[in-house]
Amino acid sequence: MNDPSIYWLSVMNIVLGLVVLVCCGALVVGVLQEIAARRRKRAELAALDREVSNLVASYDSHALHVPELGLTMADGGDPVDRKDER
Repeated sequence: MNDPSIYWLSVMNIVLGLVVLVCCGALVVGVLQEIAARRRKRAELAALDREVSNLVASYDSHALHVPELGLTMADGGDPVDRKDER
């Protein structure tokens, strides 16, 4: 190591090696964050799918309860005259 050009070449190789290690570490951190974000998103969508499927399962397509109107029928139905039923 008496030659100054070999000394600086060795120092630069060490510095460049450290830079490469830092960049590899940053890449690994970015990949791990992306994987975690995708898992969180998948879990949120699964919860939303369960919620929507529960809503669809509880929905009765033939009747809709509106408190002000009573029970309304999806096809319009025929009005029932209470006087004719007697």
